[in-house]
Amino acid sequence: MRPIYLDYHATTPLEERVWEAMMPYWREKFGNPASRGHYYGWEAQAAVELAREQVAASLNSTPESIIFTSGATEANNLAIKGVAAAYHAQGRHLVTVQTEHRAVLDTCRYLESLGFSVTYLPVQADGLLDVELLRQSLRPETILVSVMAANNEIGVLQPLAEIGAICRERGILLHTDAAQAAGKIPLDVQALPIDLLSLTAHKIGGPRGVGALFVRRDTPRVQLVPQLHGGAQEQGWRAGTLAVPLLVGLATALTLTLAEQEVEQARLLALRTDLWQELQKLDDVLLNGAWSPRLAGNLNVTFPGVNGAELHQHLQPVMAVSSGSACSTGQPSHVLQALGRSVQAAASSVRFGLGRGTTAGEIQQVVNHFQEILPLLRQKSYIRT
Repeated sequence: MRPIYLDYHATTPLEERVWEAMMPYWREKFGNPASRGHYYGWEAQAAVELAREQVAASLNSTPESIIFTSGATEANNLAIKGVAAAYHAQGRHLVTVQTEHRAVLDTCRYLESLGFSVTYLPVQADGLLDVELLRQSLRPETILVSVMAANNEIGVLQPLAEIGAICRERGILLHTDAAQAAGKIPLDVQALPIDLLSLTAHKIGGPRGVGALFVRRDTPRVQLVPQLHGGAQEQGWRAGTLAVPLLVGLATALTLTLAEQEVEQARLLALRTDLWQELQKLDDVLLNGAWSPRLAGNLNVTFPGVNGAELHQHLQPVMAVSSGSACSTGQPSHVLQALGRSVQAAASSVRFGLGRGTTAGEIQQVVNHFQEILPLLRQKSYIRT
């Protein structure tokens, strides 16, 4: 019997309805959208532009503001490096947060090697950014602030409206990594002062290997320097033959997720609340990150006094969970350490990622397993010490 899947922040299974929408573009409608001289190319191009319209609609944006990428990592790289290259004459300072995904942190560290200066802001004990601290970190030469919408480990939602307002006051661009947030919380770029936004398909029942970057094209009209060269695709911002089936999958997944957002997020919140209430009945469990605002399907818990490696070894036969980001496997969670957790505490933490396939019965099985193994693991740790 396969383990219960509770790692929906890492990836999600492909939705059947998404697969059905993609299927014709693998074989029957196989044209290259850049082939503008015949029917097959026109057919593919029509699918691309419909997908672009659907992705734009999910953000209340315009189609020309959407650049298709291979995922959120590429979108983050294009946003941060592209802005740095386009605006370096105005300043060489960027601001981000210590709890960002590696796709943002490593990109910023690369820019530091090129002579840029980056401020990595700490978070409060609940994982939220102090907006006043952000305000104090800004300089005349600051050109970009990058703050993720929803954290991939602890699920907390950063105050993007407040952060964006501060950036607008100073004429500084705001980028947000919305890989975990897109489709799960409202993201309206007309209402929110966000200038660049990265998203991906595989966190919401879409295919792996495709994402998008929103780039504001009104006020301010954001400039980017392309990071991939070799063609004029995507308005010259991102060269390479477009993967039409994947783009169709991205757009379909976003459209379906948004249509069902309210009902599904309420269902996940109820399951997450039940899980946390049951886990609290066990001795000494700690919640990581603010309970609210938080993604409905996220719960991150530390189990003090338990060896982390042994804990996850005992969990693996029953459930698929993680102790942190799938992109940092084997490393102590930098997010939990930023919250003040020790390396040992971070290792004995569990990220529960609930999703469309999660049921109340599975949550009860998970609780039953923790009730069974935790006393034994704590007894072993007590004897060892």
